[in-house]
Amino acid sequence: MAQAEVTHQEGHQQHPLGIYLGVWILLFVLSSFSYAVDYFQLQGLLRWSLIILFMLLKAGLIIGIFMHMAWERLALISAILLPPLCLLVFIGLMATEADYTFLARLVAFGPAAEITAPHH
Repeated sequence: MAQAEVTHQEGHQQHPLGIYLGVWILLFVLSSFSYAVDYFQLQGLLRWSLIILFMLLKAGLIIGIFMHMAWERLALISAILLPPLCLLVFIGLMATEADYTFLARLVAFGPAAEITAPHH
């Protein structure tokens, strides 16, 4: 009977409450940083890079701690995280190809501003 109790207790993994509170505080700080980007009126590539960086950090914390992925096996992590990463790579490839296609059309047909409607 003692063996059954030990096995039952080992099956449930409890994490200290401090981890969750620390992550909540860190999420609050990261959110404050992303609001500060707008407050200081940063513009251009720096603005979007910082916003995306803070967003990815917050998403990583939520996935790792609140969804318990930090304590999961590598196979489960790979099954959940690899498909979105592959999609991001494919989106990047499509964006690059779209830019190439757009530039090729500009070279072949000229800028869109030069295209005029037929005169009556």
